[in-house]
Amino acid sequence: MSINEIREINVNDVASTVKELCIKANLYLPASLEECIDCAAKKELSPVGRGVFKDMQDNIAAAKEEKLPVCQDCGMAVVFIDIGQDVHFIGGDLYEAVNKGVSLGYTEGKLRCSVVSDPLERVNTGDNTPAVIHTRIVRGDRVDITVAPKGFGSENMSQLKMFTPAATEEDIVDYVVSAVSKAGSNPCPPIVVGVGIGGDFEMCAYLAKKALCRDVSLRNPTERYAALEDKMLEKINKLGIGPQGFGGTVTALAVNIEQAATHIAGLPVSVNVGCHVTRHAHASI
Repeated sequence: MSINEIREINVNDVASTVKELCIKANLYLPASLEECIDCAAKKELSPVGRGVFKDMQDNIAAAKEEKLPVCQDCGMAVVFIDIGQDVHFIGGDLYEAVNKGVSLGYTEGKLRCSVVSDPLERVNTGDNTPAVIHTRIVRGDRVDITVAPKGFGSENMSQLKMFTPAATEEDIVDYVVSAVSKAGSNPCPPIVVGVGIGGDFEMCAYLAKKALCRDVSLRNPTERYAALEDKMLEKINKLGIGPQGFGGTVTALAVNIEQAATHIAGLPVSVNVGCHVTRHAHASI
């Protein structure tokens, strides 16, 4: 490839895009998730649960109308960036630009800033930076950015287990269901459950987080894993936790599994829980 075929992208464009996505993700739910909530509200058998769903739907509508965050916990900004290998960034440092976008999005968007600079010192940075940034090099000359604000009421309920290859599919299903059972009402159900299977320790956790960014109307493209998603969802909804933990037939809206190659001696499984406002917004440059 000649140098003339390289596409230059100014990092200021990245910063402005991230800013817009931070605000959008905190104000508006993905359309598929909102539709899923509306559908689940009709399926809920508990009168109390139906009332909770009505409150959720009113809150989503109010957030749109008033242009206010759909949840008071505006989360830690998790940013996924797919970078085309034919892209050359100019104008500064990419990660600095991402964090500038997060800073502007949270301060100018009047979003709650929840990040502390050190896990033990606990001093708030005041602008929700630094973000958690995941980059991936892909083909092409585009940059795809997804911002997924992650609140910690749900994040704190996440789990990871290093199974041995002797574990059965039923063992995996039971583990995921057990994680949701232990979480109870803490993650503000009905929840979206991201499950990572395979990879190594950190890859498995990444897969579970990435799974939460998948459209809830889409099942895993591999039939075996799609069947596992359905089985997990069915068992989770039999727990009876219900909307906001008040009991009911809808505890989870969807279970999304992402899988990857792993070592012959291992079978990592991770669970990343998303609340009923599992938020993410996407743009392409």
